[in-house]
Amino acid sequence: MMVHMASEDTRTTTATSIRTSETSEPRTPSTRAWTTRLLVLGIVLSALNLRPAITSLGALLEEVRDGLGMSGTVAGVLTSVPPLCFAVFGVMAPRLARRFGPGAVVCAGMAAITAGLLLRPYAGSTAGFLAASALALMGIAVSNVLMPVIVKRWFPDRVGSMTGLYSMALALGTASAAAVTVPMTETLGGSWQTGLAVWAGLAAAAVLPWIPFVRRRGAGPAEPSAARREHAREEAPLRITRSRTAWALAVFFGLQATAAYITMGWMAQIFRDAGVPASTAGLLLAVTMVMGVPLAFVIPRVATRLPHQGPIVIALGVCGLAGYAGLYFAPAAGAWAWALLLGVSNCAFPLALTMVGMRARTGAGVAQLSAFAQSTGYLLSIPGPLLVGVLYQHSGGWGLPIALMTALMIPQMLVGVLAGRNRTVEDEAIR
Repeated sequence: MMVHMASEDTRTTTATSIRTSETSEPRTPSTRAWTTRLLVLGIVLSALNLRPAITSLGALLEEVRDGLGMSGTVAGVLTSVPPLCFAVFGVMAPRLARRFGPGAVVCAGMAAITAGLLLRPYAGSTAGFLAASALALMGIAVSNVLMPVIVKRWFPDRVGSMTGLYSMALALGTASAAAVTVPMTETLGGSWQTGLAVWAGLAAAAVLPWIPFVRRRGAGPAEPSAARREHAREEAPLRITRSRTAWALAVFFGLQATAAYITMGWMAQIFRDAGVPASTAGLLLAVTMVMGVPLAFVIPRVATRLPHQGPIVIALGVCGLAGYAGLYFAPAAGAWAWALLLGVSNCAFPLALTMVGMRARTGAGVAQLSAFAQSTGYLLSIPGPLLVGVLYQHSGGWGLPIALMTALMIPQMLVGVLAGRNRTVEDEAIR
């Protein structure tokens, strides 16, 4: 099945990878193994850095507001900046990858994250803080899009396991930054500037594995000339908006992102309003986020073994519906169960990333699909958390917001089933 999913370009790349390049010296098996390990390390370290810029800020948002004299309105806008930047800057990734190579772009992305995280705590003003945050988010955006591309091109027979590996690392980075930023800040002297800036060290470490690949058009081990010619033929842009699968995947991505941002932004408050102590509410949110670590590794591996990913979409959606029902009828009594169920439901994210790699045959197709699905999806996700806040404020309770969350889960399941069908965007985009 995986051979079928990898398609003809995968077989070409695999076959030619054992031959030497016409323009470079032969590489020994030990050299190829070393560069492959370095590439895997780069993928894992990059994934660890794709969310700490966001979750570390969330943990210290009150201190940042006080330190910069930031109004509540500006703070609310700040929480909507990540999906906006992901949408705007993610579109640039395929063109940059064709021009400089995906490895070089990811390396630059990690450098941008490092610079942004290092500069923003010491910017001295709200405008400077926002600008430095945007720099870091730009690096995250292009890396978000190119991770599936790199996996598809250099691990075509291990799409599930490699997607699971970087999804698990991404979830681990997300949960770790949320959990340890506050205690680490206290350990380092209590300064919120230090607590935010320290994450630049992790981003700097992620730059290093990509440096050997900066001058290569490919992401990883040097491609033989036959593979380079094949990839050059792949780079003709698709009319991606003509693909129903691409649209289904983009909407699925947007709705799952909406659910995730609502959960991260509001779930703890729902529990607190139900009478759960603040410390316990924070722990419940951490449990929800930590659920993504093991499941992000398992779900992509299972998904690549199925011809249709619809059953997984339905299973995750049912968990989300059950969790929302629990929040409505008995938020405090079954708090731990609802946190676990919503943690499982939020694992639609690694499933969406896996389907990006499976719904295109070529590396260029994956790049265009990844950029389209993520950019469109993140744009769709922006209003959700803000609308929940408006409904909560005007209704004075959580009945209407939870009803909205439940209602959004239904179309998420429907478009997820459509996106999970065994077809590729290349076939649809040329019709």
